[in-house]
Amino acid sequence: MSQTPFDPTVILPDELLERFRERAAVHDRENTFPEDDLADLKAAGYLAILVPTELGGAGLGLAEASVLQQRLAGAAPATALSINMHLVWTGVAKVLADRGVDALRFVQEGAASGEVFAFGISEAGNDLVLFGSDTDASPRPDGSYAFTGTKIFTSLAPVWTQLGLHGLDTTSSDAPKMVYAFVGRDVAVVTRDDWDTLGMRGTQSRTTELHGAVAPADRIVRRIDPGPNPDPLVFGIFSVFELLLASVYTGIARRALDLSVATAHKRTSKRTGKAYSQDPDIRWRIAGMALAYDALPPQLEALCRDVDERADHGARWFSLLAGIKHRAVTTAKAVVDDAVLVAGGSSYFSGSELGRLYRDVLAGLFHPSDPESAHSTVATAWLGPLED
Repeated sequence: MSQTPFDPTVILPDELLERFRERAAVHDRENTFPEDDLADLKAAGYLAILVPTELGGAGLGLAEASVLQQRLAGAAPATALSINMHLVWTGVAKVLADRGVDALRFVQEGAASGEVFAFGISEAGNDLVLFGSDTDASPRPDGSYAFTGTKIFTSLAPVWTQLGLHGLDTTSSDAPKMVYAFVGRDVAVVTRDDWDTLGMRGTQSRTTELHGAVAPADRIVRRIDPGPNPDPLVFGIFSVFELLLASVYTGIARRALDLSVATAHKRTSKRTGKAYSQDPDIRWRIAGMALAYDALPPQLEALCRDVDERADHGARWFSLLAGIKHRAVTTAKAVVDDAVLVAGGSSYFSGSELGRLYRDVLAGLFHPSDPESAHSTVATAWLGPLED
């Protein structure tokens, strides 16, 4: 029996995306969070797209969420990147549930009821990322933990209701242990107003200070050994984060390509009197952009479905996931670079959408896995580990 093809315009119709696109320029200029975008996304049920229908969500898989994130990023990259962090946690909850682990059911139920989950993993100078933490996780007699440390790049900073984070327990009898948990907003959580960046200004990914922020016992999701770990939570975070992040930058690449095509049809050469779409050099450049972009959506769809369907890539999983994120970001950056050349000097002005995309796409270089980490992961997968 054939299935009805997924139609992303049902959840993200064109008219809604146009509103997002108009607001994106304002939020970029004013360095503000897109509150209206979030309200519209909540109304559309977007926060629960990865939540099962029986829990009040749309019941979509990662492949469908990837398509939606590509579409959203083409209109408002900062909105897409910020909501991405919420979707990561709902995606991790799905990955765990699909594998028989119900530890994040409260995330699914919370997302369906309108809670906003933020991602508190990044720490300045911590290149271990998931495998270590400079945040202290102090156990308490009632099974809760108090977290003290500083998290950076906390997207959704003005609006999150629950912060998923990790810290290192060095005092328990079985220490050291990485502790993954969720904390709410209270006086022990301080959000700095320090987000003033080159691009992605609407994400408001501010620094978060934790001063003994308490995660209750029922919000302690996992205690695992530091370092590379086969725990399903680690796989869930890594897979969903890399895939949905790659989706955002793939959406930026598509928008840059579409803008270039529109520009080529609109601009006319003074030398030939013909549209730039008839100029061999412009045609070659846009063809190169399309050749690069066209490789990304099928790769994303395949890997997303492999996660949804619990495919077994064994030790290659992490290299495949790091690879798609790396390719999406580097390809998107190259496509935007070429789009600026097609558009010419107009893209240099601050009011240009391409100028904003040019700045926004740079953020991809800073997200894990960065180029060094991606190459190291892939080299290990193909060549084996470095010898001592």
